[in-house]
Amino acid sequence: MIWQTVDRVWKFPHTPIVMGIVNVTPDSFSDGGYYETTESAVSHALQLESQGAAILDIGGESTRPGAKPVSEEEELKRVVPVIEKLAGQTEAAISIDTQKPSVAKAALRAGAIIINDIAANREEETMWQLAAETNSGYIATHMLGNPKTMQTNPEYKDVLNDVEAFFYCRMERWTDWGMSLEQVVLDPGIGFGKKLEHNLALLKGLEQLTKMERPLAVGTSRKSFIGDLTEAVVDDRLPGSLASACRAAQAGGAIVRVHDVRETVQALQVWAAIN
Repeated sequence: MIWQTVDRVWKFPHTPIVMGIVNVTPDSFSDGGYYETTESAVSHALQLESQGAAILDIGGESTRPGAKPVSEEEELKRVVPVIEKLAGQTEAAISIDTQKPSVAKAALRAGAIIINDIAANREEETMWQLAAETNSGYIATHMLGNPKTMQTNPEYKDVLNDVEAFFYCRMERWTDWGMSLEQVVLDPGIGFGKKLEHNLALLKGLEQLTKMERPLAVGTSRKSFIGDLTEAVVDDRLPGSLASACRAAQAGGAIVRVHDVRETVQALQVWAAIN
């Protein structure tokens, strides 16, 4: 499989590449408020690159459960200056984590080459048209509802089959709107409209999704299901995050999205050497 992102091509399978999280927000569940200024966000992003991040994922709107949306103006104000400054300083690929096509468009103009879209469940095609026109990479996340509502008693007939069916349906729509599937990475959306048992079932059955002939991204870093299992608070969830990152690698995952880049890179290096 290949993944086409504007001017770069990744070939899979191999050891997962690491996407470092850069939240330019006051209210993200783990690091909200740490990197609110352009300078602190850029510095943090460059540090993550030095630790081994191949992708830097810049987000200006929290997507934690129950999060309230921010305005387009505010989100642009947060992310565009960071991307503009980063674009001239990093060799890592820059990703924009947004649900808004207008923000994605501005981010691509500023230097991003990937759209990380948790709202792939939308019924409106503007984001897909943008991806088709720009040949940007497109990471599509499965989610029930939206961040404000997604954890309100989510239910599935069979979560693994339901997520798989969602992606197959979406792939047909994306190609109808001119996207190449070589642009697309699939993210099963751990924690996005999922109870503990749903998250565990998805992680256990990842091989089923890696057979869909598209690269798979997995984001479990510091998420609440780890706390549900271990009673660990957010800042103490690194061991569980590493365990689930190695599980993603074992299943053939292509990308792991993490807060703790140095530790994840080391864990994956050891996992790869063993295998």
